[in-house]
Amino acid sequence: MAIVDLVMPKMGESITEATVLKWHKKLGDTVKMDETVLEIATDKVDSEVPSTGAGTITEILFKENDVVAVGTIIARINTDASGSTVSTAAVAAPASVVVSPIVTNIASTVSIVPAGTNKFYSPLVLNIAAQEGISMVELELIAGTGNEGRVTKKDILNYVANRGATPVVATPPTPNVAAANTVVAQTVNTEASKEATPISGNVEIIEMDRMRKLIAEHMVRSKATSPHVTSFTEADVTHLVRWREKAKKGFESKYGEKITFTPIFIEAIVKSIRKFPMINSSLDGDKIIVKKDINIGMAAALPSGNLIVPVIKNADTKNLIGLTKDVNSLANAARANKLKADDTQGGTFTLTNVGTFGSLMGTPIINQPQVAILAVGSIKKRPMVLETPEGDVIAIRQMMYLSLSYDHRIVDGSLGASFLTAIANELEAFDPSREI
Repeated sequence: MAIVDLVMPKMGESITEATVLKWHKKLGDTVKMDETVLEIATDKVDSEVPSTGAGTITEILFKENDVVAVGTIIARINTDASGSTVSTAAVAAPASVVVSPIVTNIASTVSIVPAGTNKFYSPLVLNIAAQEGISMVELELIAGTGNEGRVTKKDILNYVANRGATPVVATPPTPNVAAANTVVAQTVNTEASKEATPISGNVEIIEMDRMRKLIAEHMVRSKATSPHVTSFTEADVTHLVRWREKAKKGFESKYGEKITFTPIFIEAIVKSIRKFPMINSSLDGDKIIVKKDINIGMAAALPSGNLIVPVIKNADTKNLIGLTKDVNSLANAARANKLKADDTQGGTFTLTNVGTFGSLMGTPIINQPQVAILAVGSIKKRPMVLETPEGDVIAIRQMMYLSLSYDHRIVDGSLGASFLTAIANELEAFDPSREI
């Protein structure tokens, strides 16, 4: 018989593993070429894995919630038309570590980055650490052999095997590490806390979905990592609004794309980052890493109502047409749940449009490991005082609030306010006679 191996697909340069979310097929089921067999998830996006052959599934090698390395065989398909008997013992759990239900439920969906460190730990490594009673302080002392020094499954299992022979003397935790331990403890004990909290009254209990758990953890970690400061300004975007209203039909007719305000905002952000490059950075211990590439993330809504941040790579190399195409493509992919893992990687600055939901302004949370995020509010007509050669006059103008949250460890008030003002100035100086 002809057997085709179905392997965990490579979903991006930095993605080394994924979690099995749901099997759409079971042992003995027939599948067609490119038919969805299972759903998988990384820390950012969920994806469907299609069949690489037509036939009968004879082996399923991983269970739901298992974490699997990229390139690993996850199932086998018999493409022989005559078929063969499917073994009932074909389902196997390759992991050598048994994980308690609470740890599996939480750690299999969240990769935790402790505050004050640049190390990333996979859900599988965190599961093993929790099962073996290894604290985050102790975990940080393990030398990793994986990509960029990451601790792999092999590393932690070797450490566990030699733990008694080679005792580790843990140094007292710094305040940041202590904060990280608190976050980890809160994360791992979420289920236990819910059980201990009495619930009464006329209520509805809704279990968080996987994406909401990831968002919650990411937001808590960001606030624990970065001292947030938010600055506000407003911009007169009358020229911009009038230009878009006049140009949108011709733009779509000429380029086949609908132009929204988002690519115009991104264009202004890019120009301002060029003036203030420290905004386009991250922090690694005591080192400030200034990014030469300008990759702008934009918050987009998923069908579930959750938000995700796809990234426009090298935004500084694209004109308004190119930015519009990228914005529309990523937004459509988000709405259709078709984003790839690479689509959400590598952002250096993030834009969120709270005005889409009717808000005048917001205080956004920094998208780690970036150091700043811009929120733009809804555009409203308001009476404003304008200075003219003939004197001050009151006129109806299209006004918008902008708010910038930034990491005060790197960005002080002067830099944050100057960068925000630069964006507002770019928007106000938009040329109303600009050609399409």
